[in-house]
Amino acid sequence: MAIVCTRSTLLDLSDYGSRFVSFEHDVETPYGRIHCTMKGVPKNDRPIILTMHDIGLNHKTCWDTLFNHEDMSEIMHHFAVCHVDAPGQHEGANTFSTGYEYPSMDQLSETLPLVLKHFGLKSFIGMAMGAGAYILTRFALDYPNMVEGLLLININPCAEGWMDWAAHKLSGLTHSLPDTIISHLFGKSEIHNNHDLIGTYRHHIQQGMNHFNLDLFVKAYESRRDLEIERPVPGSHVRTLKCPSLLVVGDNSPAVDAVVTSSVFRPLLQMADCGGMPQVDQPGKLTEAFKYFIQGMGYMPAASMTRLARSRTASGSSVTSFEGNRSRSHTTEGNRSRSHTNEGRSRSHTSTEVSC
Repeated sequence: MAIVCTRSTLLDLSDYGSRFVSFEHDVETPYGRIHCTMKGVPKNDRPIILTMHDIGLNHKTCWDTLFNHEDMSEIMHHFAVCHVDAPGQHEGANTFSTGYEYPSMDQLSETLPLVLKHFGLKSFIGMAMGAGAYILTRFALDYPNMVEGLLLININPCAEGWMDWAAHKLSGLTHSLPDTIISHLFGKSEIHNNHDLIGTYRHHIQQGMNHFNLDLFVKAYESRRDLEIERPVPGSHVRTLKCPSLLVVGDNSPAVDAVVTSSVFRPLLQMADCGGMPQVDQPGKLTEAFKYFIQGMGYMPAASMTRLARSRTASGSSVTSFEGNRSRSHTTEGNRSRSHTNEGRSRSHTSTEVSC
């Protein structure tokens, strides 16, 4: 297996109050090169945060708004972050040769052990959206010991039905690739009302993405298999996630029905007044939820409140409620306990309650 380290840059993240080294790597796998960007230095006593993006995006357009938010600074002081781009989706990607067979979603999940091996890592906390959320979930099902937790935005664990397939084929005859991607990423109200946001991402898709490569990635996602996740039953050995996980979706997201349906088995954070990209619409709220999620796994126990939580506390509102009294999703995780010698703690994962 060949490893190609392309370049490193020193990023001035002034919002974080410090500087983080960012290294870019190309990891050669049986399914093509995987472009990775490592920010920070991995710590031996904890996992990294690993991200994956949706179709029509790369790690910058998917995650920069969130990770540049001021409240993420404390998290990044505790965890290194590895951003993974799907083959051919990163900035400046070369066009694949004619006849190149793009990897399936299952095959893309099989590239991640090589990424972890390259960086000398044993496990990660995953953060992913759409197609990336599907890939990380598939990986967590196959390699449960390598995943400590998952935050999944707009996850659709089901295969595309024949009616969806037919609808996409027909729309493909009348809509351009950018139009198809925009309708996947954003809800109808956003498309009609938030012209600046839609214009920004439409320009990125039109000018910043390699359309030949993107079309292959889209087709791979549309051909995904059903993840076949089952409800955990005491005493049974069903196929389910072993790690704590949090599903996130905006009220106005085109993926809301798929996520709410799959949340029967997982905690759900349904964000009010939010569209298809919660990490862009409301990065402060998502950062707060992620911090609580990490603390629930036993990390960052002494972390300070986020700016958003401080403002709520000052106004007398509850830190555990994002938007007042709304419906809550409950789920029960199997108890797990892990020992961390450097931090001297054990963690158990029990029922989780999240509201928005």
